Order: sequence, then structure tokens, then C-alpha cells
Amino acid sequence: MNTQEVLQHVTTPLANPAYAPVVPRFTNREYLNIVYRTDLEALRAVVPEPLKIEEPLVRFEVMKMGDVSGYGPYTESGQAIPVTFDGEHGEYLHAMYLDNFAATASGREISAYPKTVGAPNLYADNGALVGTLDYGTLRVATATMGYKHNRLDLREAEAQITVPTFMLKIVPNYDGSPRVNELVRTEITDVVIKEAWTGPARLQLFEHVLAPLADLPVREVVSASHILTDLTLAPVKPVYDYLKEARS
Repeated sequence: MNTQEVLQHVTTPLANPAYAPVVPRFTNREYLNIVYRTDLEALRAVVPEPLKIEEPLVRFEVMKMGDVSGYGPYTESGQAIPVTFDGEHGEYLHAMYLDNFAATASGREISAYPKTVGAPNLYADNGALVGTLDYGTLRVATATMGYKHNRLDLREAEAQITVPTFMLKIVPNYDGSPRVNELVRTEITDVVIKEAWTGPARLQLFEHVLAPLADLPVREVVSASHILTDLTLAPVKPVYDYLKEARS
């Protein structure tokens, strides 16, 4: 394989790439979102500067991907924290757990999504929408919401899921020193909201050393939503360089 052929690849192994070189389109992406109040000091311990916290809120999410170009169906769960950056309201993606290796690898390498392995699930059960997250053999989160109790305005639903998102991109050098250390920004585009619902909800988080969702404890459930949509994720853009700031 010559140099030009090597340069045509975006990831290894060359004979069996970890993920497809596509911009994925999400069709029938189903969300269970539960926004809850937590401890301010717990948030300050995990949200990096220069992001700012205005309220001690967290959004727990479970997303069932019905059809994703390049990856196929999979399920994802995690926590997002409302923040501001340079006066813009958005969310800091704190943790994400997936049951699809290709989606995990591409999200981390290309776009800096904080993805790791997990076993999330989203399903209806006896009048409730249920979202769960297992890490290994242990349950670390259980969320329940009344199934399609009240319609949610489609514009409000779109506003909920299209806020800008911020993530940390960290790439070490070969000696372990930081090579890339940036705050990056992305957003959802080409959105089609198909259904949106709200209703009563509950959320339980369980202690686990390798899946520490409960480090942001649930003090009060604020709101919940159940949304079905099609969408595309925009490419990420760097907005803050930690290494540059450290040198200045």
C-alpha cells in the first residue's frame, strides 16, 4: 500500500476500518429526556472552564437510534449539563454510554464526544416509557415517564434538542504529554420533529466507580420529554485552546 493509498483512509485497521467514512443521518431517533436538579458543587467539580453554570441542572438522556447511516440501529445514554460559553446557552456533554463500537469509536476520534461502552435500553412497559443504563452486569440508571400523557409543542421539542453542545477534545502525544486539548462546539442540523410528548417522570441513579452518574445526584425532577425525530450532527469546531491559554 503506497503513501497515497494510506492517506485515503480515516482510521485503522486499514483492512477493516473501525467505522465508516460517512456523515451519519439519524432517522427515527427517539429521546427520553429527564432534566433534574442536582448539587451545584458537584457540577463545579466536573464542568471545565471557561464554561459557566447558571443553574444546578442536568439532563439525563436515553436515545434509541432507529436507523443510522454507516452504523445501523443502536442505543445511547448519558448526561448533559446546561452551561453558557461567551454568553451563548448550550450543554456540556459530561458522559455517554453506547452499545455500538463503530459509533463509539468515530464519535470519540473525530468529534470528541465523551463516549464509552454501556448497555442502555429504551422501551414501553405497562403504560410507562422506561430508559435504563447498565454498565457490565450492574444497573446504574433507571428512568420512567408516563407514556405519551401530554403533547409537547414541536417547536419547544426542537429547541430542547438543538442547543449547541460543548465537549473536550483531548489527544495525548506519544510521550503522554497533551498534544490537543480543546473545547469544541457542535449542533444538530436538518431536524424533523415527528412526535413530542411530556409527562410525569422519575429517575434513579446508582453508585458505580466506572460509571459515576450518581456523582451528580438527583434532588428534584424538573421536566421530561419523549421526542421522535430525524436529524444530522454538524461537524465540530474548536472554540477554546487550553494549551494556547496555558502558554499565554
